[in-house]
Amino acid sequence: MTHHIMKSGYTALTDRINHFPQGAPPSEALYKILNILFTPRDAALVSLLPIKPFTDETASRLWRMKRSSAQKILDDLADRAILLDMEEDGGQTYVLPPPMAGFFEFSLMRIRGDIDQKMLSELFYQYLNVEEDFIKALFTEGETQLGRVFVHEPALSSPEFSLTVLDYERSTEVIKTASFRGISLCYCRHKMQHLGKDCDAPKDICMTFNATAGSLIKHGHARSVSREECLDLLQIAYDRKLVQFGSNVRERVNFICNCCGCCCEAMIAARRFGLLHPVHTTNFLPEVQEESCTGCSRCVDVCPVDAMSLVSANHPHKPKARKARLREEICLGCGLCAGVCQGKHIILKSRSPRVITPLNSVHLAVVMAIERGKLQNLIFDNQALFSHRAMAAIFGVILKLPPVKQAMASRQMKSRYLEALIGRMQKIDPNP
Repeated sequence: MTHHIMKSGYTALTDRINHFPQGAPPSEALYKILNILFTPRDAALVSLLPIKPFTDETASRLWRMKRSSAQKILDDLADRAILLDMEEDGGQTYVLPPPMAGFFEFSLMRIRGDIDQKMLSELFYQYLNVEEDFIKALFTEGETQLGRVFVHEPALSSPEFSLTVLDYERSTEVIKTASFRGISLCYCRHKMQHLGKDCDAPKDICMTFNATAGSLIKHGHARSVSREECLDLLQIAYDRKLVQFGSNVRERVNFICNCCGCCCEAMIAARRFGLLHPVHTTNFLPEVQEESCTGCSRCVDVCPVDAMSLVSANHPHKPKARKARLREEICLGCGLCAGVCQGKHIILKSRSPRVITPLNSVHLAVVMAIERGKLQNLIFDNQALFSHRAMAAIFGVILKLPPVKQAMASRQMKSRYLEALIGRMQKIDPNP
């Protein structure tokens, strides 16, 4: 019986991973990745864990072992960055992160000798950059995506930009308000380094925050930095014209990657699937002042998703004259182009309508699950005892959604209880 469980552990683990709103389609490359990161016993045990945060007591019950034994295994998994462990209400809780942003990245965020990082990098490249199922599922399913772009703040300092920029739209504010700040190796460029494809952008610049950073720092996968050092690293990223891509939430952002266009998965996906909107844009759009544009091409060279190009200026006396032109439908709104335009021929304007950013990670998970047909996995997590607190949090998010998405949630759940809650809320507030 034990041998059968161990042998089927990777299949069960894959099924468990695919309960997340963002899953991991099965493939030979995925099974090889999991085989490097998880022992057969690890895979079998982790496949039984809840999606929602849990305690060692929950794990001991699910694994049918002593609590002390379960805690030892959990701490070992956290030490290898497969699980995240956090202090909550005076006790220790654990959570299984999704593959991305999660334990895929964590495996390459420091140099380690306990796993073959070169082989792992080659498998990640195969699974993410050659095969398309995972990256399509991650970045193109549903309207609401995992991450969003932050505006290039140096571009906002120009006096011609009279824009309203909210605190959650600024990387600097995320850094200043975080409870923990961790710096690690950039997963994307570290992966590409093992393939001989990396660029010269700095690697020790991947930023994690709050509870995620606390766990990674505790187990040596990130180094703790002060607010000032983190801001200094952000300035380096600004100087190197890297794009800030982070959690698609307004509160308690847990990561900001400083992305180059050549190595980073989010930017590659934005180029490959731009019209499918795999990355949430900022609330800003560049506008080229075509009458004064000199066609210097700086904006074209800096754009990470090829949204800028040079076209004929149609000048009657200068047939070779060029001017910049923007493809708004694929633009990230990062503002790098405005920042490098020496003649100030590119201005930033507010995007209309505004991009809606989920409040927090619960809100994000619920909306993503509704759009991907996986809401039942969050609410009826059969591996865990039913949690009224978690249910209340999920329903609280649903009840604040627009009516169309409430209807989507109701259809997925086929729940009279949920329909009654939504109906009651709409009677109280017909415009939620």
